[in-house]
Amino acid sequence: MGVRALCCVVPPTLAEDKRDEFKNGKSCMNHRESTVIRMFFPKTTGKTFQKRPIIRYKDPHSGIVIFLLITLGLSSIFYFLIISSGTIYAFEMFYVLAWMWCPGAAALTTTILLNRNLTRLGWSWGGTRYQLLSYALPLAYSSLVYLGVWFSGLGRFAGLLDLEFLRHLFFSATIGVIVSSVSALGEEIGWRGFLVPELAKMTTFTKTSLISGVIWASWHYPLILFADYRGGTTSWYELSCFTLMIVGVSFPLAWLRLKSNSVWTAVLLHASHNLYVQGVFDPLTEDTGLTKYLAGEFGAALAAIAIPVAYIFWMKRFELPESLVES
Repeated sequence: MGVRALCCVVPPTLAEDKRDEFKNGKSCMNHRESTVIRMFFPKTTGKTFQKRPIIRYKDPHSGIVIFLLITLGLSSIFYFLIISSGTIYAFEMFYVLAWMWCPGAAALTTTILLNRNLTRLGWSWGGTRYQLLSYALPLAYSSLVYLGVWFSGLGRFAGLLDLEFLRHLFFSATIGVIVSSVSALGEEIGWRGFLVPELAKMTTFTKTSLISGVIWASWHYPLILFADYRGGTTSWYELSCFTLMIVGVSFPLAWLRLKSNSVWTAVLLHASHNLYVQGVFDPLTEDTGLTKYLAGEFGAALAAIAIPVAYIFWMKRFELPESLVES
């Protein structure tokens, strides 16, 4: 605690009174005491203890450009390795895991290069209710999609409602989501930890969600077009459905990140989505002919339900802070 801290707890009028008393000879304090008064109670002009001005980050474009260039450079290495091998399952999926960590590595590198504090990436917990919402949201919309596919006959439920199935479901809902978070964390440090807050300094929530969603979707395109990360239909159909789904989901991801100030909401939502869509519902769905056009990340059903999900969080945009500024 220094002089500034001490001044903050003494009324400025008291300092003026003491100075006036000393000038008029009404004080019996000696010269040493007057020196202490001048040091701790400087003369004021009526404007006391003004608030520290808010400083906005002047050029967020540079940080975004650096981040995207590093992400592209790192990702290109694993694009080459995965496409050369012909499958995303090559090398025990290590290439894919490393590829998913490229945005996170780029965000950490960019933050260090710009001499920023790494805590700005959103490491705080951010509120349990936001984490629960992040976990439950993918379970809710994927359940609606696959139940609709099963009951309509456009896909067949391929599981058995026995004890083994319940054990598998419990394991997936607990340990499985933790395992899924390992890979999701690599992406979300970059996309929602770094990119979304930077975009939010420059533009509206709507544009932040759209831009981050398009970039995120485009980052997957090389593996969809040139590897086997696809659903078995035509390329244009899969790219269309996948992009619409990704951009739609980007709205709750961006909202939860900005509202909670925590990257863990995005990690949990991303991990829950991958777990329930890819790890639970897809294996439980048997193709009856048209199933691949509806179910899965490359089907129309998830793309369609992403639209109302996006709309719900777009309507909640006014609950966010008016602007995000550097402290």
